[in-house]
Amino acid sequence: MKIEGKHVVVTGAASGIGRALARRFKAEGASAVVAADLDAAGAEAVAKEIGGIGVGLDVSNESQLQALVADAEKANGPIDLFCSNAGIGMEGGVEVPDEGWMQIWGVNVMSHIYAARAVLPGMIARGEGYLLNTASAAGLLTQIGSAPYAVTKHAAVALAEWLSITHGDQGIKVSVLCPQAVRTAMTAGMQGGGVAGVDGMLEPEDLADSVIEGLAEERFLILPHPVVEQYIQRKAGDYDRWLSGMRRLNARFAGQVGEPVE
Repeated sequence: MKIEGKHVVVTGAASGIGRALARRFKAEGASAVVAADLDAAGAEAVAKEIGGIGVGLDVSNESQLQALVADAEKANGPIDLFCSNAGIGMEGGVEVPDEGWMQIWGVNVMSHIYAARAVLPGMIARGEGYLLNTASAAGLLTQIGSAPYAVTKHAAVALAEWLSITHGDQGIKVSVLCPQAVRTAMTAGMQGGGVAGVDGMLEPEDLADSVIEGLAEERFLILPHPVVEQYIQRKAGDYDRWLSGMRRLNARFAGQVGEPVE
């Protein structure tokens, strides 16, 4: 997909990756960009900067996502690309209270489901449309120190796979964005990006370059840190050896774990 002339919606657009994507889509010639975020003022500021529309919403609320899609299409016509980018991190293991699990599940998984429910009928009817879902390298590997993050990001990748398999022959394109550490509010104060930064920390603008390239090639996996592909292959090639290596990494970062970045 080339972005020029396309109507794009980006959630989590007030800062970090979402803001960089919204800016880049406008620079690439998008006909309209809708910036949505729980931080309504931040979303409106980004929208003002790029000449788009800013919307405040909670992506874990389906009615609000349905309204976002309806309002965007009323203002700008059919949505060509929906970037379901909003996400949160959370430290801890299985002991994290149910409230925490439900909160991160709502943002990191259900938001992608709600977005697909909202845009797929129209896209399928038109025979074209693109979904870009932000997951994480944690969704392909795992996340040291955060069971909720690892589990929900795996689920996000699985959903994207299912959408591609089920609707790919109906003209629906799907990509899943799986970075390691990116310099955003989530990594602020984390030396080197924590465990997610072992292979270096990207600037959001550099990640946006990878997204534009991935969309142009219509690749399912968009990996701003290319080394992740090697890790996936090692994991698949010898799961027990990979688990042993991850236990060593866990021991190395014990007591200094931070949340990864979408």
